[in-house]
Amino acid sequence: MGHTMSTAHNGGSEDITRSLRLMWEGRETPNRGPRPGLSLDAIVTAAIELADRDGIAALSMRKVAAELGVGAMSLYRYVPGKEELLDLMLDRVNGPDPGETMEPAPGTGWRERLEQVARGSYATYLRHPWLLQVNQSRPLLGPNALLGFEFSLTGLRGLPLSGREKVAVIQTLDAYVTGLARTHVLAQQLSEQSGMSDQEFWDTQAPLMEIAHRSGAYPEVFALSEDAFDITGDEIFAFGLDRVLDGLARYFTRPADDG
Repeated sequence: MGHTMSTAHNGGSEDITRSLRLMWEGRETPNRGPRPGLSLDAIVTAAIELADRDGIAALSMRKVAAELGVGAMSLYRYVPGKEELLDLMLDRVNGPDPGETMEPAPGTGWRERLEQVARGSYATYLRHPWLLQVNQSRPLLGPNALLGFEFSLTGLRGLPLSGREKVAVIQTLDAYVTGLARTHVLAQQLSEQSGMSDQEFWDTQAPLMEIAHRSGAYPEVFALSEDAFDITGDEIFAFGLDRVLDGLARYFTRPADDG
């Protein structure tokens, strides 16, 4: 990716009914000169591949058309414009992973399902880092996104939770996952842009850290063991996820009069 993190790109066109109609009803192959092999599904797939490779800033109807080897006007027969196309991309990637079954396996509890949801979401953000640049605070309820929501809710079935609590649980989990994914993507992005490895970055600061150490102003910092930072992003993600789930476990089993 060759651009900085931002939230300038918003999901949802001004007339959201056009996006929702495409999500739920699709569009038949146009009568006016349809191109062989071109379809709404193929257009969305090409757009996602373009954004994965070049970032969301590269997304345009012209560039998607070039990916498919057609003229840009051919795309407008299937989708009104870039905003609607982005909505369709979001719905596609926000659904459950292919092969996941909606019903939890026998003996699977809420913790296993929520961990599955969190790890799946984390993998989705790393696979499609442009998602972190899209404002999804008003998500459109397309069929795939709704399936993703249903998939999460099945893990909370049978727990003594109100609807508001279930939504809060899912949003809390997503906030944790999004935060860690953003940290990972930004670090990877900075490494690619700077051309400097993490080791080179820290080595450059070593002389100044010697001065800081001798000052005695940072005793807790320099009391850390040498291997304190020898922890991978995946290990940090797993550690934090366990703590979030531990907290939810305590909440789910709280006495009724503590609610």
